Amino acid sequence: MGTRIGVLRAPPHDHERAQPAFGRPGRRRAGPCYAVRAGIEATLSQTVRSNGLRRTRYRGIAKTHVQHVLTAMACNLTRTADWIAETPRGRTRSSRFHTLCTAAAG
Repeated sequence: MGTRIGVLRAPPHDHERAQPAFGRPGRRRAGPCYAVRAGIEATLSQTVRSNGLRRTRYRGIAKTHVQHVLTAMACNLTRTADWIAETPRGRTRSSRFHTLCTAAAG
């Protein structure tokens, strides 16, 4: 006879009991956290698009770290130059649903 393999399953949780464990019981508190995350995601997106942060050129942690530091410096210099030149930021695109709702309301 072979050995028996058991499958462990976590017990189902009630939605209300699980919410306090995440630290954000309602959407009202999630606003400031989401704003911080959106800023971080925008910075990462900019460095990936403009400076090629997705792939590294070098082997080794030390060289890769130097590349990331230099990439961050380049991103900061670009943002500072745009700020000094008062370059307007690009507009965030609207979804089709938002455009339809705006057209229907006005």
